[in-house]
Amino acid sequence: MFKPRTLLCTLFLFCSVGISAQQKKHQTLRQPVDYVNPYIGNISHLLVPTYPTVHLPNSMLRVYPERADFTGNQISGLPVMITSHRGSSAFNLSPYQGEEAHLNSVINYGYDNETIKPYFYEVDLDDQGIHVTFAPSHQSAVYQLDFPDKTKPAYLVLNSQNGEMTVNENTISGFQLLDNHTKVYLFMETDHRPTSVGVLAGNQISTTLKLASGKDASVALKYPVGTSQIKIRYGISFISIEQAKNNLKREIKTYNVAEVADAGRTIWNNTLGKITVEGDNENHKTVFYTSLYRTYERMICISEDGRYFSAFDGKIHEDEGMPFYTDDWIWDTYRATHPLRAIIEPEMETNMINSFIRMAGQMKEFWMPTFPEVTGDSRRMNSNHGVATIIDAYNKGLRGFDLEKAYNACKNAITEKTLAPWSGKKVGALDDFYKKNGYIPALASGEPETIPEVHSWEKRQPVAVTLGTVYDEWCLSKIAKILGKEEDAKYFAERSLNYHKVFNAETKFFHPKDKDGKFIEPFDYRFSGGIGAREAYDENNGWVYRWDVQHNIADLVQMMGGKDAFVDELERMFNTPLGMGRPDFHKIFGDHTGIVGQYSMGNEPSMHIPYLYNYGGQPWRTQKRVRSLLNEWFRNDLMGIPGDEDGGGLTSFVVFSSLGFYPETPGLPMYVIGAPMFRSAKIDIGHGKTFEVLCHNYASENKYIQSAKLNGKAWNKSWFSHQELMQGGKLEFVMGKHPNKQWASGKDAVPPSFTMPN
Repeated sequence: MFKPRTLLCTLFLFCSVGISAQQKKHQTLRQPVDYVNPYIGNISHLLVPTYPTVHLPNSMLRVYPERADFTGNQISGLPVMITSHRGSSAFNLSPYQGEEAHLNSVINYGYDNETIKPYFYEVDLDDQGIHVTFAPSHQSAVYQLDFPDKTKPAYLVLNSQNGEMTVNENTISGFQLLDNHTKVYLFMETDHRPTSVGVLAGNQISTTLKLASGKDASVALKYPVGTSQIKIRYGISFISIEQAKNNLKREIKTYNVAEVADAGRTIWNNTLGKITVEGDNENHKTVFYTSLYRTYERMICISEDGRYFSAFDGKIHEDEGMPFYTDDWIWDTYRATHPLRAIIEPEMETNMINSFIRMAGQMKEFWMPTFPEVTGDSRRMNSNHGVATIIDAYNKGLRGFDLEKAYNACKNAITEKTLAPWSGKKVGALDDFYKKNGYIPALASGEPETIPEVHSWEKRQPVAVTLGTVYDEWCLSKIAKILGKEEDAKYFAERSLNYHKVFNAETKFFHPKDKDGKFIEPFDYRFSGGIGAREAYDENNGWVYRWDVQHNIADLVQMMGGKDAFVDELERMFNTPLGMGRPDFHKIFGDHTGIVGQYSMGNEPSMHIPYLYNYGGQPWRTQKRVRSLLNEWFRNDLMGIPGDEDGGGLTSFVVFSSLGFYPETPGLPMYVIGAPMFRSAKIDIGHGKTFEVLCHNYASENKYIQSAKLNGKAWNKSWFSHQELMQGGKLEFVMGKHPNKQWASGKDAVPPSFTMPN
């Protein structure tokens, strides 16, 4: 007999299967860009949050809402363009409906129902009831503004913070002056003509004036009562207003926001689709693709119809068919962002390196840049890590740039420019000391600074600069060797060992040393060194810089007392408590966030540290540590990034680590194996080839590698070469819940140091 209960169970099973099938169908229909969540990290743990940037990959035009962070109660007008990775913008658009007396050069709005995707922005300006949609192209964009009240006139106000604005019927043009004599130009037009236009003076439109200049130069357009919609499109340029107009006409031939957004969506899918991942956790995919999207925020291409303005010499240049890129914080990005591009964007990476070389040639001194921005090289942070991008790219098979020129620019920067942080001055007494003695001397407590090249806030950073520069010298030695400069190669290779000069053999820490060769005492590796430890290190404490010998980790292992002692000290770092309350600690260390013991996941100098266990013969600990760091600190939520993201500097760690490997030593063409996050990850390496990382026995709790195969052959090393990756093929792991402590633990399994094996 067929019982009602049986029927009910059957219907439930049918519905469950149907729902499950629909969920799976929905998941399979999602494309890479659909996983991007620009809001991740929009509330900062301490310093600067991420911004929900709307842009196309590496494009000149980027925008995000004008507010302090996600918690901001108001937005200031509508964005037109940002001019730096964070914190700087040009122009401002303010729509308004109501009495003219309430106009301002920039109008603050309450807002709601905001939607941000990489290629689209939508928001309700709820005080005004205005609905806004926006979509960007590379050097142009389009807005649609919907006005609710048919009984009031509509207005548009366009502001330049410092520059000129001209209005003529339905067009606005002008410029905003940035730093270093750099200007950004604008050409804007609306889909129908206003009833009147003029300069906004105070709260009134002066229709007899069409040109505004100076601070907060603003013009306004008035539209008749009954206006329900205004569409706007504009182009931007660093060359001229006419070029801004050309950029608009070349890229956008419509006022249709949806059409421009659809084109942007396709571009983003093609870009992010260079890596495809499969797994059961949708949040992990969101974190992954959002991290990948962040790596495309900069550098930006500023070539416009074959020309570009360079702030490095203040001139307009022909790009000769080679796009010019700028806006890069190399101290952050040499570690993983540039190495990532060497795999998935080799042509772009080559063009960026050529841009570095061009910048060097355009500046007064032929020095490799350190922090190239739209307004020139700001020479921030320490060391000269542009050299790392050169040797890493070359050793990974990238050509198409002049290695000799690159070498000279790098050598000049390291030997002719002062090593004092945040300075573009020539060498001085501090550099003479470094050249003679092999380390940067620290000041004793209370000793006054007498070196004019030293920044009053950033200090000498003696250990950080010493360790950073010996790595740069190692990179330089590798380039010299390739170029047949044997004497230089030997000289810089020997100098690259000078990290020994600041190593305290008793404590086994890198320790600041004075000009007489004595270690500074008393000294606490957790707290000493002043604000940001800049009197000794930089932004992080001695525990983080203890591991900053990227080019010769095998030697560091021996300096620590061998593999077991090395691993023990790594564990001690993660186990050692801060030693004071977090409010007091963060008064000293604003950048030392994402804390685990003394470790800081929130700052780039820490990114390679979890992979060091492989060099101690215990890769299972790397697998455990990397997975826990990803799960703890990189999440699909508003605080899901542990520190300053730095335009791909930090999130490139997430991309690599989720794939299951990491470029531990930029300059050595190899990758250290971690713990893959996905069942499968396929990397498009070009020329119709892919490299796949495949996990058998895949489950979220199975983070430990039991065994591995590379292209069908047993693989018992905790690393593999770039050549093996670029040949294409498959790296397979059998995963498990508990560690196989024997896998890749042997002497011959550890990653190479200083040089690649023959």
